[in-house]
Amino acid sequence: MSGLGQEVGVAIVTGLLQGCVYALVALGIVLVFRASGVFNFAQAEFGTTGLFAAYAALTLWGWSYSWAIAFGLAVAVAMGLLTERLVVHPLRNASRVTVLVGTAGVALAAIGIQFWQFNETLIMTMPRIVDSFFLVPVIGAPVTVQQLITLGVLVVASLVLALFFRSPAGLTIQAAQQEPTAAELVGISVRRVSMLTWAMAALLGGLAGILSGPNLTFTAGFLSFGAGRALLPGFMAAVLAGMRSMPGAVAGGLTVGVVEQMGTLSFMIEVPGARAMLLFGFLLVVLMVKPHGIFVPRTAVAA
Repeated sequence: MSGLGQEVGVAIVTGLLQGCVYALVALGIVLVFRASGVFNFAQAEFGTTGLFAAYAALTLWGWSYSWAIAFGLAVAVAMGLLTERLVVHPLRNASRVTVLVGTAGVALAAIGIQFWQFNETLIMTMPRIVDSFFLVPVIGAPVTVQQLITLGVLVVASLVLALFFRSPAGLTIQAAQQEPTAAELVGISVRRVSMLTWAMAALLGGLAGILSGPNLTFTAGFLSFGAGRALLPGFMAAVLAGMRSMPGAVAGGLTVGVVEQMGTLSFMIEVPGARAMLLFGFLLVVLMVKPHGIFVPRTAVAA
């Protein structure tokens, strides 16, 4: 295979694997937006907070890896529920901008707490679940087992969500999201639906943080603005999905990952900010051509 062809192949494989993290973040963003019309800027910090909790349990307290992961996910879910009860619910009658600022405040508060509690160790590392890798034949792209685990978790999460939203409980949630007043009249608790939705979104964020953390060193704000920086790519993926399609969020996350990695090609290295430029340029073109997103069912666009 030629040099450029190999580079493109490596970029595609790497982008798809990194896109799995973006897809998990995007799924949480879409879930919350469908439920309440809120742009949740705390989504990435659910993941970072869960990662820090798992790190503390594993490295500082000596827990087993499985219990550390469970603890990290529980902390992420608790943060999601607290955000819904203490910030989103009290602001339910406020403008969307006000609620957006509220979620941004939650993210900044979480980053501040991370700096406060872990200020003695500014850069942290967490061991991988399985510390091994292999090279993809022909193109030679390195793939870690940790990345494959993340891919597997994304597939399982997508299937579980698809089955859940076809079940009676899932249909109840959709009814409460679309017609909250009518849902209350027939005995559906919109409050519980909102809490469940935020808990599910926080769980997805926790998975993104805990699974991506071992691939990199991490600091406070890891998934928002640090080495993981999945918040903006996650929002881009959600926009490609029209902020409503969960399969579209997965496809959007994988697409964003690949487009971003194209900025690492040898002829793009000399271009300052090539990865960000490609991402924002791609998003701009998509929004100009298809403002509703490219991974949106026709019925959703018509609605």
